[in-house]
This record gives sequence, structure tokens and C-alpha cells, in this order.
Amino acid sequence: MGEIARTTRKPGPELERGPELEPGPGPHPGLGPGPGPELEEYRVELTGYCYRMLGSVFEAEDAVQDTMVRAWRGLDRFEGRSSLRSWLYRIATNVCLDALNAGSRRALPMDLSQPQTVATAVLKTRAEPSWLEPVPDARVLPQGAADPAEAAVGRESVRLAFVAALQRLPARQRAVLILREVLAWRAGEVAELLETSVASVNSALQRARATLAESPARESDPAAPLDGEQQKLLARYVAAFEGYDMEALTAVLHEDVVMSMPPYDLWIQGPGNFTDWMLGPGAVCRNSRLRPVVANGAPAFAHYHAEPDGGFSPWALQVMEVRDGRVLGVHCFMDTARWFPLFGLPARLEG
Repeated sequence: MGEIARTTRKPGPELERGPELEPGPGPHPGLGPGPGPELEEYRVELTGYCYRMLGSVFEAEDAVQDTMVRAWRGLDRFEGRSSLRSWLYRIATNVCLDALNAGSRRALPMDLSQPQTVATAVLKTRAEPSWLEPVPDARVLPQGAADPAEAAVGRESVRLAFVAALQRLPARQRAVLILREVLAWRAGEVAELLETSVASVNSALQRARATLAESPARESDPAAPLDGEQQKLLARYVAAFEGYDMEALTAVLHEDVVMSMPPYDLWIQGPGNFTDWMLGPGAVCRNSRLRPVVANGAPAFAHYHAEPDGGFSPWALQVMEVRDGRVLGVHCFMDTARWFPLFGLPARLEG
């Protein structure tokens, strides 16, 4: 992904040293009651940056709101020697670094435990904050990118597996790698943002790459927009899942398929274990309904569970991974009280 980013993204503008680290006593008298359109136009891309840094959409949105308030209060002191965008990234970076200094890293179950089988499976939750969170594309990826390659890099850089890999990096290395390889900032720009030297930035980038190379993110095929074969594959998955046809389901699963279920630390691997789970503890999913959505630059499904009255209630948000014409990952985020409203999904389907 880094090679694509370095060859397709436009370099960031020069940075301006600004008064962003302190919120200040209040806004300029001529400003309105809150951040105006000159700041708001950057909200989505800043949320994407903070999401990659923090691994949580809710923490990212809080960080961006903090950034906007600090910028709004200091806007009268912004001298305009560089772009407003670069100044906002400086503020957002410091907000994220402060947050990361105070908390633990987020992960997927595959990063924290070994796979289990149905015979050994134990559903055990971990306390918050532990888990990487799913995110709607519209919250973190600016819409209508003119360059298709740039849009593809953006989607790739919010994949669950890639964001989980980022969380293994120390905070400043994480910032350097995102700014250099995802956003294509020049080393000098990143050095000024972090108030360090170009040599330190290059060293941090080298160490970050080495860490990711030791345990690379799981590769999956680009899936936004879906091509014809991917659409057919996912249609077969939906038909098999809703029909509870384990033979048809096995036919669409990759040999290395994984299924995870945050906030539980359980995960299983392989088609046999997948279908054993579905016929065992997962049999409560029989007669479910799936509705398509998009999350983390990938296809996803809102999973609704059949109720005795004939309706369907939220059960999980399934974020999918596809590789080589098969389903490689099904990540089932179970906290539907958080995820369904975030994705604008109905609280019930009628039968």
C-alpha cells in the first residue's frame, strides 16, 4: 500500500507553526458560535486520520471536535503562511498523541489470542477499550475524489486489517507512517509537524515499516466498488447464510477464512470450524436476514436475528474480507446498540 501512496498522492502543503496546543481564552469576536465552513470542510478527512491513529470512530470524532474547537479559538492568530489544512493536521496529531499516551492500543481478536474450535470455544469478553471499531466509509473517506487511485489508497488504508496493524506501532511512528505513506506528506513537512528532524522522521518510518513487515496485515482484494464476480460471490454468501445451507456456505469460504466476534476474544479459522460453529453455538443465526452496507472500505452486512413474532432484530454488523474469489474474513461486531445507529440502520425489520 505504501508504494501506491507514494506514487499517487499529492504532497501536503507547507506547515505553519501555530498556536494550536492551547485552546485559548475564546474565539475572535468576529467569529460565529462555533467552527464555520472554513473548518468543517476538513472534518471527514481529519476523522479518517484520527481513526487510523486511534482505531475508534467515536474517539476519532471526539479528537476532531477537540481539534475544531482549538482551531476555532485560535483562528484569529492563524497567519496564513501555509494552508489551513496543514495547521489542522498539526492540531489533530497532537490531540491523538495525547490520547494515545493515556490509553491502550486497540486490536482484533486475531491479534490477542489463538484460534479456537467449537470443542474448545469459550465466549469471553474483554473490557473496553480493547477492540478496533468498524466505521462507515462516509465518516472517514471524503466523497467524490477526483483521482481513482487516490480513492483506492484511502479505502485500503481504513481496512480493518491495516488499521489493526497500525495499532502495533508506537504513537509517533504511527503518525509518521500515516502522514508519509497514506497522505504522502514530505519528510520535511512531517518533521515540522512533529517538531523533529528529517532524519528522525526517516528513521521512524523505517522502524515502522520493519515492524509491519514482521507481521504484515492480512491481504484482501480491493472491494469498493465491487466488481461483477465479487457481487456474485457475496450474493452466494447471503443466500447460503440466510438459507443456512452449510454446503453452499463452505463453497464460498476461503481455506484461510476467519470469523471473529468482538467484544468476545474468540475467533475461529477454516471452513470446517466455521460451519461447525454455525451448526453448534451459532445455530441461533438460523433464519437470519442480511442487509448490505459498506464499512472500512469493504462490503459489510447488517445481520438481523429472527424473533418469535416474525420480525427481525439487530444481531451483529458483519464486515467482510474477500480474496481470490472467496470470503476470507467475517468480522461480527456484536454491540448493535452502538453500530446500527452509527451506520443508520433500522432497529427492526418486519417479517
